[in-house]
Amino acid sequence: MHRLADLHTHSHFSDGTSSPESVVKHAVRRRVEMFALTDHDTVGGVAESARAAAEAGLPFITGVEISTSLHDHLHILGYGIEPNHPGLAAFLEFCRESRKTRVRQITGKLAAAGADITYEEVAATAHESISRPHVADLLVKKGLASTRQLAFRQYLVPGKPGYAPSLGPGIAETIAQITAAGGKAVLAHPGIVQSFWDFPAWTTAGLAGIEVYYPLHTASMSGKLEKIAEKYGLFMTGGSDYHGPASGREKTAGIRVPEKTFNKLRELFF
Repeated sequence: MHRLADLHTHSHFSDGTSSPESVVKHAVRRRVEMFALTDHDTVGGVAESARAAAEAGLPFITGVEISTSLHDHLHILGYGIEPNHPGLAAFLEFCRESRKTRVRQITGKLAAAGADITYEEVAATAHESISRPHVADLLVKKGLASTRQLAFRQYLVPGKPGYAPSLGPGIAETIAQITAAGGKAVLAHPGIVQSFWDFPAWTTAGLAGIEVYYPLHTASMSGKLEKIAEKYGLFMTGGSDYHGPASGREKTAGIRVPEKTFNKLRELFF
């Protein structure tokens, strides 16, 4: 038996396209039974999503997703954090400032390549945590790409004119900051960063869980990750990585997780 959970979603406080309340309402319509908002490097939308979830009777976990410097997609999810923790607030502010620096580098490269785009234009479209999707959306608006995904492929990935590497923190530091804020650190979408796996080091650093159930994970990959979770004593999570309408990641909200996994999450966070 399976249950529908979603512990990986984004609002317009980072690179999603909907308000935190709208993301919650979408999850409710999808009959999600456990929910977390995990915006990139910000907890700005947590209060709004928590209120909406409480009104709907949807079990809610405070969350965040932090991008590290090891790889563009090597992210650490933090669950059960204290959103007003001073140390975490300072750390996330550092992460957001690093994002601004990266986007300045990206827009500079794009301008040098002939694109009519400035940092200020991109910053004006970001709610709180600026990132490459904001650049991509502006490229679409200016007619330089037809979708967010194509803008990435044409301009913003390694080898393309607007790429600049991540300036985020290291993995061990990220895990430590999440733990210090009362949270549990979880490796996000591990299937897409398989070549970088280092579970012995990460678990030693305090990694507590792993996102096993994810839309881009095949059944084989989820099975492999279940075995890794068992080997290293990691709890398992699942999430859709929902980003809202016109984001390219709007088709899913909620993901099926085994009843045993769902119950374990309930024990950990409720």
